[in-house]
Amino acid sequence: MHLNLKKHIEKIVSIETDELEQVASLFTQKKIKKNQFLIRENEIVNEAYYIISGLVKLTYTDDLGKLHIVSFAMEDWWESDFNAYFNRSRATMSLQCIEDTEVLCLSIENYELICEKNPAMQLFLIKLSNSGFIASQQRILSLLTNNAQERYQQLINRYPTLIQRVPKNQLALYLGVSRETLSRFSS
Repeated sequence: MHLNLKKHIEKIVSIETDELEQVASLFTQKKIKKNQFLIRENEIVNEAYYIISGLVKLTYTDDLGKLHIVSFAMEDWWESDFNAYFNRSRATMSLQCIEDTEVLCLSIENYELICEKNPAMQLFLIKLSNSGFIASQQRILSLLTNNAQERYQQLINRYPTLIQRVPKNQLALYLGVSRETLSRFSS
């Protein structure tokens, strides 16, 4: 089993070594170059991704062609177009690598198999989903209630290493501000 995933799982649930090995066998590993896509809009989404190394961005393009950055994901995080993943449908978002990235891929079939066969891993996946729901709600509330400078400060406080790794124009898109506005905050 990949050591990063093992540590990640063991931080959340207690699980036997043989069960971990069975779970590990259900993942595939991929290396993706900077700027390549794991998911493209309108593709069927069959996998969720655990980030071993690197950095990805989840984006949405609206009807007017404007790009929105929904989230970033770095080491020890999970990402996918989860609506498409769980509903076995076409992606409404794209997942692109900002850096050379290595991921462990979990198919929806193997996700369901894990939940069916392994109570500890089912609990792990529930707790993981709950954390994701909480983070999404916090981001929505931040967008609704905080001004741009407050959102920037919140991002720095929560994810200080992310600021160093993400290009300023992409941080601006994520925060919903212009590049110039972001430059004023960071100077």
